[in-house]
Amino acid sequence: MSRKGNCLDNAATEQTFGHMKDEFFKGQHWNGFDAFKSDLTAYIAHWNTKRPQERLDGYAPSEFRQRYVEAE
Repeated sequence: MSRKGNCLDNAATEQTFGHMKDEFFKGQHWNGFDAFKSDLTAYIAHWNTKRPQERLDGYAPSEFRQRYVEAE
């Protein structure tokens, strides 16, 4: 961590893990690491390809990137 009281460098990471705790972990129980790993991989794929995000005007990250590439 940088200087005391300067948490801006952690903001994006903290926001991502905050969403993950609310949407993925809350109320879940896994019977083993392999089940957890499989579910986490599926959640990350969902996050990047299907989950709409406000900061991207309601698009999923992959859709937003595709629109940018098509605009060029």
